[in-house]
Amino acid sequence: MTAAQPHVAILDDEPEIRRMLSDALEEAGFRTTSYGRATEFEAALKRMAPDVCLVDLGLPDRDGLALVHRLALESGAAIIIISGRAQVQDRVTGLELGADDYIIKPFDPAEVVARIRARLRKHRADAGPAAQVAHFAGWRAHFDRYILVDAAGTETPFSHAEGEVLRLFLDAPNRLISRAQMQESLGGAAGESFDRAMDVRISRLRTKLGEDPKNPRLIKTIYGAGYIFLGEVRWE
Repeated sequence: MTAAQPHVAILDDEPEIRRMLSDALEEAGFRTTSYGRATEFEAALKRMAPDVCLVDLGLPDRDGLALVHRLALESGAAIIIISGRAQVQDRVTGLELGADDYIIKPFDPAEVVARIRARLRKHRADAGPAAQVAHFAGWRAHFDRYILVDAAGTETPFSHAEGEVLRLFLDAPNRLISRAQMQESLGGAAGESFDRAMDVRISRLRTKLGEDPKNPRLIKTIYGAGYIFLGEVRWE
């Protein structure tokens, strides 16, 4: 990622919104590319690796949520949904599928710029000089490639959003992490939609780690308090 001029890819079928976002972001020092259709956007992703993807859900040629899910699995970019869908369930679904943030239309471009800057600061903190491979309980978590590798060498991908939660646990093993600490570290608005999104991400991580949902041995729920990751972690 280029620190001086991060790249933001914008996918929205409304030309005025693409223009408004591009103008605001470029004035703030970002480089932007804009697309009105998912097919154009996906073709461009084969040639570029943006730092942030702004994705509208109401696309004319593709289901926006399906695209968000694919980006979460295959891209290292931060994913921010921009949508007129304001229902809590829409926000929860977007976050469950791997989005890092959800901004409701109409919005102030300055808010989008601020959210992107916050997300990039978090990304740089995670992917900077720190080690990128964690060893724990017979597993390896590769945060540079977004994959889990078990003792037999089988690879299981995880999303950027799931990786944020996993890294939070692995950076603080054997310590209680409260909901408030998770919200502060991961960003997003506190409330029911954030809590449900965290529950889903943790459930998916447990499944990928082969955990017994009724008695997980690694990611423990401390009811009324938060979560704790039990185990030794070695970074390289």
